[in-house]
Amino acid sequence: MLFNSFAFLLAFLPLALGLHWLVERFAPRWRLSLLLVLSLAFYAYWDWRFLPLLAGSILLNWLIAEAFQKTRSSVLVTLAIVANLAILALFKYFNFFADLAAMIPGLPAPRLELALPLGISFFTFHHVMYLTDLRRGQAPHYDLVRYGLYIAFFPQVLAGPLVRWREIMHQFEERPYLRADAAERFARGLLLLTAGLAKKVLLGDPLAEYANPVFAAAAAGQVVSVAEAWQGTLAFTFQIYFDFSGYTDMALGLALLFGIVLPQNFDVPYRSASIQDFWRRWHMTLSRFLRDYLYIALGGSRHGLSRQIWALFATMALGGLWHGAGLTFVAWGAAHGLALIAALLWRRAGLPMPALLGWLLTFLFVTLCWVLFRATNFEAALAIYKGLFGLAPIGTGFKWRALLPAAAFAIIGPTAWALVNRLPPARWLAVAAALLFVLILFKIGEDANYEFIYFQF
Repeated sequence: MLFNSFAFLLAFLPLALGLHWLVERFAPRWRLSLLLVLSLAFYAYWDWRFLPLLAGSILLNWLIAEAFQKTRSSVLVTLAIVANLAILALFKYFNFFADLAAMIPGLPAPRLELALPLGISFFTFHHVMYLTDLRRGQAPHYDLVRYGLYIAFFPQVLAGPLVRWREIMHQFEERPYLRADAAERFARGLLLLTAGLAKKVLLGDPLAEYANPVFAAAAAGQVVSVAEAWQGTLAFTFQIYFDFSGYTDMALGLALLFGIVLPQNFDVPYRSASIQDFWRRWHMTLSRFLRDYLYIALGGSRHGLSRQIWALFATMALGGLWHGAGLTFVAWGAAHGLALIAALLWRRAGLPMPALLGWLLTFLFVTLCWVLFRATNFEAALAIYKGLFGLAPIGTGFKWRALLPAAAFAIIGPTAWALVNRLPPARWLAVAAALLFVLILFKIGEDANYEFIYFQF
């Protein structure tokens, strides 16, 4: 069920809020159970065949946590983490590695026709975070309902943000509608939901109509002109920002409606003055996951420069592979790894970098790398790069009307999170948000309703 669908906005969400209010008011001990059932129903609506996988992973990981509490055997947790990653690899990467193996003459490489379960990358990482902290002695053990809700909570189960157990578990114990600021939090949740919808429907989706034909032409082997290449690349640069940050705003807003505060995931990343700054502002919860559970585990900065360079490169290359089972995604991650290494060496050399030049270089680098992320293969990416670097006809008809407001919003900001928390409660604001929400509903009814880009990860 898409957040930007009529089924979710006009049926599931009102029903879920009504049931949640009734249970919170008259039977609060069943509140978490209700949220878990609603979350599983939300997940099953997309494709019920994947519900046993999500439910089974919750049950098995919880049972292993139970066993660890009794035996203190860290081997159990290690096996569980390996099993989680193996299941992820089976569904997401089996054919990718089979295709790589097929490049070796004479080596049989069978393929599996498996559909990718929605959100598997995200709920696998949630399991890994909890189990790792459990083994370290940092995480307590929870009952099955609380653990299940941590993994499957519907605002974040499909595409994050990646939430640490310590950020959310204590909130499950609260009575959200008895808080002194309950009404204000609910109102801010509605504003965030509306802002996220607006970013997705009014800014992100129109840019898809600029980017998709260009990348489709490149994938078909057609020549991409300079104008088309810059139009498609810039359009995707801002489309993916508004698509993913819009989804995150909606997730944060939805969670607030049910009394849960999720962590922020974007902080105007296209205003970054360095590549390091970019990764502090883009997909912030994934960045800290990669830092805390991969980069540091690989040695981080504690074992000398050469080890740090290796850890940076490996972390970003694996981060690229996490986004998609394709060599273009690995190349995208590796390129960012090399840029982070170059920035590290630049800082260690004590060389200056004017802020404006740093912003320009960072924005251009990130924009050029999105070609690898969006293109279906290296041939298509090369066709786009030829256009970007002037090795193709100039072309005409550069479309800019949807690009201009998108660039202004993305670079100047502020973020929806900052704006919603900065605005004072006011009647005019409620009326404006309601009108914007109705406008978005009309827009959803008229136009193509694009899926969120990060759902495929």
